[in-house]
Amino acid sequence: MGFCKLNMFFLLMFMIYFPVPVSGFSLQSCTVSINTAVCVKKRLTAIPKDVPPTVTGFDLSVNRLTRIQQSDFPPLPLLLFMDLNRNKISEIDPGAFRTLTSLRRLNLNNNKVIKLGERVFDGLNNLTVLRINYNQIKVLSSTSFQSLTKLEVLDISHNKLQKSADLELILHHMPQLQELVLRGNSLKAFNSWEITNRSLALHILDLTLNPLKDFKVTSDIFQNLTRLKLGNPKGNEQTIWDVKNHTFLSRVSNLDISGLIMTLDDMKSLLEAVTSSLTSLRMNSMKLNHSQLINMSCSLPTMFILQFQFNKLKNKIDSYFFKSCVHLTELDLANNYIEHIPENAFMTLKDLKVLILSNNKLSSVPNATRTLQNLIELDLSSNNIGSVTCMDFSNNVKLKELALKNNSIQTLSDCVFKNLLQLQVLRLQSNQLIQLNKAFEKNLPNLKRLYLNGNKLKKISAKEFAGLRSLQNLTLHQNQIKDLVEDSFVGLTNLTDINLQTNCLTMKALKTGAFNALINLRSLDLTSNHIKFEPLSHPPFSNLSRLERLFFMGQHLNGNQHLSINSLQGLNNLLYFNARKNHLTNLDNDTFTYTPKLEYLDIGSNDLKTLSSQLFAPIKNLKNLYIHRTALHSLDFFIEANLTKLEFLEGRHNQYSVITEKVIKSLPSLLFVDFTYISFSCDCDNVWFINWTRANKQTQVNDAYNYSCNYPDNFKGKKLLDFDITSCLPDKGFIHFASTTGVILFFLVISFTYHFMRSHLYYAYHLIWAWLFDSRYKNKQASHRYDAFISYNSNDEPWVIEQLLPRLEGEQGWRLCLHHRDFEPGRSIIDNITDAIYSSRKTICVISQRYLRSEWCSREVQTASFRLFDEQEDVLILIFLEDIPTYMLSPYHRMRKLLKKQTYLNWSRAADQPDVFWENLRKALQTGNKPDGEKLLLTVIETQ
Repeated sequence: MGFCKLNMFFLLMFMIYFPVPVSGFSLQSCTVSINTAVCVKKRLTAIPKDVPPTVTGFDLSVNRLTRIQQSDFPPLPLLLFMDLNRNKISEIDPGAFRTLTSLRRLNLNNNKVIKLGERVFDGLNNLTVLRINYNQIKVLSSTSFQSLTKLEVLDISHNKLQKSADLELILHHMPQLQELVLRGNSLKAFNSWEITNRSLALHILDLTLNPLKDFKVTSDIFQNLTRLKLGNPKGNEQTIWDVKNHTFLSRVSNLDISGLIMTLDDMKSLLEAVTSSLTSLRMNSMKLNHSQLINMSCSLPTMFILQFQFNKLKNKIDSYFFKSCVHLTELDLANNYIEHIPENAFMTLKDLKVLILSNNKLSSVPNATRTLQNLIELDLSSNNIGSVTCMDFSNNVKLKELALKNNSIQTLSDCVFKNLLQLQVLRLQSNQLIQLNKAFEKNLPNLKRLYLNGNKLKKISAKEFAGLRSLQNLTLHQNQIKDLVEDSFVGLTNLTDINLQTNCLTMKALKTGAFNALINLRSLDLTSNHIKFEPLSHPPFSNLSRLERLFFMGQHLNGNQHLSINSLQGLNNLLYFNARKNHLTNLDNDTFTYTPKLEYLDIGSNDLKTLSSQLFAPIKNLKNLYIHRTALHSLDFFIEANLTKLEFLEGRHNQYSVITEKVIKSLPSLLFVDFTYISFSCDCDNVWFINWTRANKQTQVNDAYNYSCNYPDNFKGKKLLDFDITSCLPDKGFIHFASTTGVILFFLVISFTYHFMRSHLYYAYHLIWAWLFDSRYKNKQASHRYDAFISYNSNDEPWVIEQLLPRLEGEQGWRLCLHHRDFEPGRSIIDNITDAIYSSRKTICVISQRYLRSEWCSREVQTASFRLFDEQEDVLILIFLEDIPTYMLSPYHRMRKLLKKQTYLNWSRAADQPDVFWENLRKALQTGNKPDGEKLLLTVIETQ
């Protein structure tokens, strides 16, 4: 045992002076964001091994992985999502994912897998979504999907599967599969008997872009199918439809037959199979007679939604085209080259609520739309519309969303939207608008979102938006706005977001007080304008007390700038401020006095060179700070900045070369730090930072393994974390010599002490135990249940039973406590001994040589002697069964010192006069406990 303890001691010393490397939070190839390991575009050829086991997401997309092997993934017990999209994976070993037992979603899209081998997905028993499209899969093994019993979505589209029998290998092991996407494979036939005879759980089946020649269903396997996609817009071969019973697809509500080539009879048979359930139909890129298809499909009484794109209708729409579509509520005619629509083309569509005419060739709003009085959504985007008139939407009084984006509209009139009292969304972006002409001054009281970006507006006149009292979002970016007036935004009291970036605004426009009316504004974007910072008598944002996000970056100015002290006055609730890339050379210490709640601050890409700790004094809630490209020479301002809540720090591309311990420890909440492209000094000044980067478990040091040295010259170009820190450590020779000498001396002292004073050590050991138990019981006033407790060795038990017990209990009538008779079963021995001593008036120790060698007897006599010494009462009687040599009494030298004052008897000398012995013992028991009571003194002869 002693040797083992010595080994542990030296092991501990070794760990102190030679610390074992610890896996830190600085990943070599990845970063961790929102508990997801992000390793995108890192040119990886192997799976990183240093990913924390606590991540729930793992993104390895856009790398150079070619094979997934069994040993590639470390145990990631909490991983739920993994993305391997856009690698070069051609081979996956059996059980390669077995350590990812909690994985729910796996993306293997855009790789080069040709074959899914045996048990390739073993271990993924909890996977629910698997996407493996855009590979080259030709072959499936019988056990490829064996473990995927909980899979709900499988997308294996755009591969090279050819046989419908392959589907059996997929569906056989997936009883819970609800969505199967086989889009863009090489399936030429779908025969239900080759798949299964049982009912499938499938809700969605996508067979689009397959060269299907036969679609045959001979049994009711699709009892749960609600969405079926069969089309092939790129195909040129006819498909034979063979569904034995029309009820087999009677639950399909969403059908896509885009590009499907069939005879009219087969098409009728197809539609008859879904006549009782179909609600939505897609017939894009059809090659049959369009008018016949429309009338055939519209005859279905339950169909309400029709998509009819890419059919090159151009001028084919006439007054009878949609005659039978009386039940339609949604009609999508986008991408059809439509130039003209007859005025009465939609007369029968009385219930139509959504009409999409985007991406056509319309030069004006068709008059036909005026007949659609129940229309809620109208999309005319991406046409050739040059103007809109007051009559265009006069009858569409129920419209809630109107899209006119990507047209050529140059101007509006004040009556164009006058009847659209229920309109909530208006899209006018990417037109040629120069003036608004009071189109919004009195109209559109319920509009919530207005998109005017990407036009040619130069000025926002007074009360231009006064009628938009419900507006919440206004986009005016990418215009040419230079002038604002005081009343430009009057009436927009409910506006929360306004985008004014990429215009020509100057400080003159801000001085007008145009923003004062926006009392509920939450987000303001003024990026990429021409606003020059200067002291203002009336701060431009003083009324925006609810503003939370202010974007002020990238002002197109020349020369140095200075953010004035009162620029942010009034922004008491500001959380986010971005002033990146503004040529700022100085920030006054009181800049953020008015923004005490600020959490996100970006002042990167400026020429600040230095920052003061006082600058951050008012913003103690700051969590994200960007100071990249600011030419900073030091980070010492952090030491007294008191940024205890800072979690994210980006300090790339600066001129400091040393990161000190004080700087890092002044940021106790730091979770992520980025010091890439810093010219580090590879010397002893950075030793602490190197050790911290390797070992800390809280802060992620982004891309730390690629940090490079720039000083001194002989280390230039080398990696910071490769720097040998042993040269910076103090000379350990003397420390090792001193520690080794100390250890040797310590063991020498212990050895000599044990050899020459082991009896004293033995005594001290028992003395401590006795003191501990006496401290527990000496204050207890327990009643004396016994006259005496008999302490003896088990080898002396015959004398106690045959001699002592009959005399004291039988003849003299004393109540004695003996451990074999009176100790309480189940209690610890120590507790029983102590209770017995303190609940007895006296303790009689029957001493022999065997008694002195007994550990329990020694504890009993020591506890009794403590009671004697501490209570100063005559409670101890010693009976020597034999003559004891002096050297054997040495462990009890304190007791020997007091023997002259205490009662003791010698049985070995009472052989001639036993009655005298028992009489003396009776008297000793009879005397009181007071120390001045009667004593009985006998002599013990010391033998050599």
